[in-house]
This record gives sequence, C-alpha cells and structure tokens, in this order.
Amino acid sequence: MSTLIRIFDTTLRDGEQTPGVNLNVYEKLEIAKQLERLGVDVIEAGFAIASPGDFEAIKEVAKNIKNATVASLARALEKDIDRAWEAVQYAESPCIHTFIATSDIHMKYKLRMTEEQVLERAVAMVKYAKKYCPNVEFSAEDASRSRLEFLYKIFEEVIKAGATVINIPDTVGYSTPEEFGSLIRNIKNNVSNIDKVILSVHCHNDLGLAVANSLAAIQNGATQVETTINGLGERAGNAAMEEIVMAMNTRKDFYGFTNNIDTTQIYRTSRLVSTLTGIAVQPNKAIVGANAFAHESGIHQHGVLAEKSTYEIMSPESIGLKQNRMVLGKLSGRHAFEEKLREMGYNLTEEQIKITFQKFKELADRKKEISDSDIEALVSEKVAKVPEVFVLESFQISSGNKLVATSTVSVRRNGTVKTEAATGEGPVDAAFNALDRAVGISLKLEDYSLRAVTGGKDALGEVTVRVSKNGKSFTGRGVSTDIIESSIRAYLDAINRVLSELGEEIIGDSNSKADAI
Repeated sequence: MSTLIRIFDTTLRDGEQTPGVNLNVYEKLEIAKQLERLGVDVIEAGFAIASPGDFEAIKEVAKNIKNATVASLARALEKDIDRAWEAVQYAESPCIHTFIATSDIHMKYKLRMTEEQVLERAVAMVKYAKKYCPNVEFSAEDASRSRLEFLYKIFEEVIKAGATVINIPDTVGYSTPEEFGSLIRNIKNNVSNIDKVILSVHCHNDLGLAVANSLAAIQNGATQVETTINGLGERAGNAAMEEIVMAMNTRKDFYGFTNNIDTTQIYRTSRLVSTLTGIAVQPNKAIVGANAFAHESGIHQHGVLAEKSTYEIMSPESIGLKQNRMVLGKLSGRHAFEEKLREMGYNLTEEQIKITFQKFKELADRKKEISDSDIEALVSEKVAKVPEVFVLESFQISSGNKLVATSTVSVRRNGTVKTEAATGEGPVDAAFNALDRAVGISLKLEDYSLRAVTGGKDALGEVTVRVSKNGKSFTGRGVSTDIIESSIRAYLDAINRVLSELGEEIIGDSNSKADAI
C-alpha cells in the first residue's frame, strides 16, 4: 500500500512574506477556498499575532474552511499561542503551529538562549498550546544547521509534551538532497517516540533545492510536506506545491507515494495566487509556466503531433488546462459565458457573474475574439475586491512628445463626483497625480508593471502597481484594452485597499504628488 503524503500549504503565511505581497482578508479567504477545492490537508492561514489584519484573515478562514485543518503560526511564547487559538478556534480542525530556533547561530545571536533554555521553553509552550488544541505542530527553526543530538532531545521531549506534528525546516535553504534525506533518516532512527507523530518538512529554495530536498525527505520517512503555490515565500521562496505533487504523480513508479490533491485544480490555483499577489509566474516555470506545455521546435511539434508522450510526460488536462476552447465574442450570451466560467474552474456568486459578464460584454465590443486569458483577467479583477470607496467615472489624457502630459480624472464617492487635473512626466504619471488630488491621498509608488494578457493589437493590458502608505505596502490591479485606463484602475484599486486597511480618516493628506514612473 502506498504511503499517503500530507500537503501542508503555507501560501497564506510564508507565501505572503514574499517582498511586496500584502493580501487582505477577502483575498486570503478566496485563496483558502481554492486551496480547499485543490485538496490540501492543512492550510496555514497566517501568523495571528503579526497584525490585526492577519488575525482577522485567519479567523475568517477558520470559520469558512470545512475540509482542511486550519493552522496559525506562533512563536514559543504564551501571548502568541493565546492569539493563535483565538483565531483558529472556529475551525472544524484547528492547529497551533509553534516554533523556536535550535541552531547554534540562531540561539546565540537571535535568541540569546542556551540549549537548556530553548528545550525548556519548547516543552513548556507545547504543553501550553495543548491546553487549547489537540493538534499542535512543533518546528525547530533552522533544523538543518542544528546539532543532531540536540534535535533528537528536543523532539523527544516535545512529543512527550503532546506535539502531534514534528516539523524539520531547512529555514535558509542550506541543505542538499543527500544531506537532508540523511537528516530525516537519522531523526527517524534516533528519536524513540517519533512513530507517534507526523513527520513534516519545510524547505526553502535559496540554492534552488527546495523541491529536491522535500522529495528526498519523503523518501526517507517524512509524511508531510510544507509548500506554497508557485513556490512563493521568503527570499527565493519555498518548495512549490505543484512541482512536488506532480513529481509524485508522474513518477509513481519511482516514489510510490500518494496524496489528496485534485491536480486538475492546480493551474486555476496558480493563476489565482499569481493575480492576487501581483507576482507573475515565470514562463519557463515547471508545471504552471506559460511554456510548460508549449512546443516551438519543429522536431518537437512533429513528435507531439504524432504522439503526445514523445515530449509531454504529463498532460495539460492533468493540471486543469484545456487544449480545446470555446470561442466567445460579443454575440455570446450569459449562458455560454457561465458555462465557460465553470469549464475554467471558477465558482462565482450571482453578483460576481453579473459584474464580470458586464465587463466581458464591454470588452467584446472592443475585441473580435475573447480568449481564456482575457476571461481570467476579467474574473481576477472582480473577485475578492475591497469595497470601492472611490469609483472611476471618467478620464481624459493629453500627451505628446512636444506636449506636457496632462490628465483630467473624475471619481465618484457616495454619489458625489469630483474632478481634478494634473500634469506629469507622462500620461500615466499625470493620471496618478490627478487621482491623488481627486481622492485627497498621497501615496508613494513603489512598483509598476504592465503585461499583455494576450497577443495582438487589441490585447488586454493588465497593470499591477505597488504603493506604500504609513510604512505598509498595497497592491492594486486593473485590466483594459487601453493601458492608460488599466493603469488608472490599478492605482484606484490600490487607493481603495489603502482606505480599507488604514481607514477613510487619512483622506485629505495629499501634500505631495506620487512618484513619477
């Protein structure tokens, strides 16, 4: 009988620690629901004590997810564990995930604690968490650089204290597959009560070995792998869930493991996470990259046409991609549109369908043919949006190589329309400056990116902006066949996100213009 490997997804916690990513409550809940459809065993929804927003997001995920364990991270401190339990207590299957560093370098320079002190704290905090929750995971931060005998001791003692999952992180991505596999094997052989718990691993990708190390770990006895969608995470990221799962599924003959993932939901999950985080997936990314199932070489094309398995070791359908597609245009009705949405794996509310269909019809008037990528962009723009304090009413741009770029923008708030004009270094900069004046908020533009959703002169342009206010970063997105409009919509989306989190009382502080692009 094949060994079942549990998939622990930390996209909402470690993945959100990716520089520039800041998910709100609605977006976290949307991703969590998709992770549930995907079939992950555990969703680590955040770090409850980190911020009020993180706490609320974990609580909402806990209330809404029924088919997966919901976990919150907590340092080995009573206040962290208290806060974690306050958030996850609503879950069908709650988990408190507590951690403390065990490597000499971390204990000396970060914790300023001895091995004895770390051991005492770990045991005490596992016991403390156990009072709240039967499911307690303990992680030894920087385990791959820790002294082996100390690891054996601390694991044995926290298991006695009630830990149900023991996690071995390669926190800084330092290990190699052979080393990490050996570490797991040694722990299995030297911790007397290790058979009483789930043995988990959490690998980072600093040397590009996170997936390889994770696979080596399960070959040597680990039964849970901690992953993120698209490999998001601190620095170079974490082990990519889709790569680990598809490696196990495609090479069952070699690994001999099973998992609970519905692989046909992989692509949909990847796209949702990419869109909501603003982090694009590189074209040559394994499994979910745009080129993963593309063939340009004539030799490859000939081979695939004759027999797909010549150059495809897995099918596009296995991750949720469809080779054939239904063409949609301006004459398509709502029924066909809804059917297409279902085909693509979306589960939208009636209100979301209504709004998205209206945007689809507007786009269809501008484009002869609507592609799957166009629909993905439209849906992603409308799903998990924050409340719209300000709504775009109209805009006008005057620009040229011998003209000062000028923009007039009108926005509506509570039925009242306000119009402002501004100049800038270019049309986008002018529009952003006009928006700052119209809404009465000054933001710092940290990043601006534009991509064509599809090919052709009538392609949708998807703009992602990252702005900062009061030391916090916010991401906004907008799509349109007009790149100025998509830029304005992205910036206005970011403004609404700022207001959603920081409150409307900050309106009126626009004393300086936004940074020029």
